[in-house]
Amino acid sequence: MSHRILILNMGSTSTKVAVYSDLNEEINISVKHSTEDLSHFSDIWEQKEFRKGIVKKVLKDNGYKLTDFSAISCRGGLIRPVPSGVYLLNEKMIEDIKSERYGIHPTNVGNVIAYELGKEARIPVVIVDPPVSDELCELARFSGIKEIKRASKYHTLNQKQAARLVSKKLGRNYKDLNIIVVHLGGGISVGAHERGKVIDVNNALDGDGPFSPESAGSLPVGDLIKMCFSGKYTAKEMLTKIRGKGGLVSYLGTNSTIEVEKRIKDGDEYAKLVYEAMAYQVAKEIGAAATVLKGKVNCIVLTGGVANSKMVTNWIKERVEFIAPVHIMPGENEMLSLAENTLRYLCGEIEAKEY
Repeated sequence: MSHRILILNMGSTSTKVAVYSDLNEEINISVKHSTEDLSHFSDIWEQKEFRKGIVKKVLKDNGYKLTDFSAISCRGGLIRPVPSGVYLLNEKMIEDIKSERYGIHPTNVGNVIAYELGKEARIPVVIVDPPVSDELCELARFSGIKEIKRASKYHTLNQKQAARLVSKKLGRNYKDLNIIVVHLGGGISVGAHERGKVIDVNNALDGDGPFSPESAGSLPVGDLIKMCFSGKYTAKEMLTKIRGKGGLVSYLGTNSTIEVEKRIKDGDEYAKLVYEAMAYQVAKEIGAAATVLKGKVNCIVLTGGVANSKMVTNWIKERVEFIAPVHIMPGENEMLSLAENTLRYLCGEIEAKEY
C-alpha cells in the first residue's frame, strides 16, 4: 500500500510545502515572503491564517485535497528537550508551543497549522527530529556557571539526515559510526555523532559556536557583559545583535554568501578576511568535536546551504581533513528526511513517540 504524505516546513521568510507518494516527490514548492509581506503582522502568531491559506492554495492549485493524505509531517517546533525520533503532535505539545516557554520560531506556527489540518482531515500529524532533540552526554551539559546548563538546540533534522545518507553511501549503519556533521546555513551547528546519538553540539539556535552569516557565535564574555550594561542597548537589541544581526551581517552588512563572494572576486580583501575567519571558526569547532569523540572519527560531513560555497568548504577541508575524510552534501535534506521517517512510521517500521 502506498502512502501520500503532506510535508510542511515554515521558515522565517518562507513557507515550504511538499507532497510525497511514498518517497517519490510529487511537488516541492517554497513560497517566499518579503519583508513587506510580513510587515502587516506584529508577531509570528498573527501570520498563522496567512500561512495556512498559502498551504491550502498550494494544495488546491496542484489538485490535492486533505483527504488525499495518509499523514502530515512538519518540521518540529520549540518544545521541551526530547530524544530525537518521530513524535505524534498532540494537545500537550501544542500547548507548550503556544506558551512560548521554550522559545519562539516560525516552526511553532507551522506545527499549529499542521495540527489543525490534521484534525480537519482526521489523519495523524508527526514531527521528526525536532531542533531541541537532546542526546548530550552528561559532561557536555556543564557550562562553567552552576546556574547555567548547556542546552541542545541545533539543526537536528538536517544533521541526522546528512549523517544517515553518508553512512548509506559508505555502506555502513549510522549507529555504528562516529561522524562530525556541520550544518552551514544562516546559523551553524557542529555535532559530534557517536553511534547514532549527538553527544555534543553547539547551541546554534541561541547563537553559540562559530559565527555564521546571521549569528555572532560564542563571544568574549567580559566584553559582552560590558555591552549589555553599557546603557546603549535594550535586551531585545542585544539578542538581535547575537541572532539575526551577528556574523557576516555585523561585519559586512549582508547575510548573502553569494554577495560576499562577489565582493571577494572584485578585490575586497576585508570581505575575504571575514569570510575566511568564519571558516576558521568552523574548523576549530570541528577539532573540538573530534576530541569529544576521542579522535575516533569515521568522517566529517559538511551540509546546509553554505556548503554550496567551494571557497568555504575548501578553507574548512584544508584545516580538518587530517582528522577524517570530508564529505560535502550541499543544501538541506529536511523535506526528504520528514518524508522518509514519516513513511517508516506509517509502514510500522518504527513507533511514533508520545510527547
